[in-house]
Amino acid sequence: MSVKKKTVLATGKRKTSVARVVVSDGQGRIRINNVPINLITPFMAREKIIEAFMIAGDYRERVDIQIKTHGGGVMGQAEAARMGIAQGMVKFTKSKRLKAKYIEYDRTMLAGDARRKEAKKFGGPSARRKKQKSYR
Repeated sequence: MSVKKKTVLATGKRKTSVARVVVSDGQGRIRINNVPINLITPFMAREKIIEAFMIAGDYRERVDIQIKTHGGGVMGQAEAARMGIAQGMVKFTKSKRLKAKYIEYDRTMLAGDARRKEAKKFGGPSARRKKQKSYR
């Protein structure tokens, strides 16, 4: 008989990027789209993702994290993954102290940023810009 692992699912969203995160019992490994975290480029995106993991402190050694991202750009995906990790760790540990730590550090790790691209309107090439007109 196999021992059942505890797993938690979480999602993070940023602009048009979506990250699905699975937090399970393990040894502290992170994989993004089946690639180990230390192979992710650019450096700033990797640091942004690891940031949420580092704040977790003692809980880091007890969990493995699998992330699947799609949509948007590199930094949008990184921020979505960061949010998913933070939410997953809070769900997994059920720790109010960890939640408070995340909120104190950066509220967008748990709450998210609701800003999205504005829809295009008629009469111009973008959401706000209109065609120029001259009356001469």
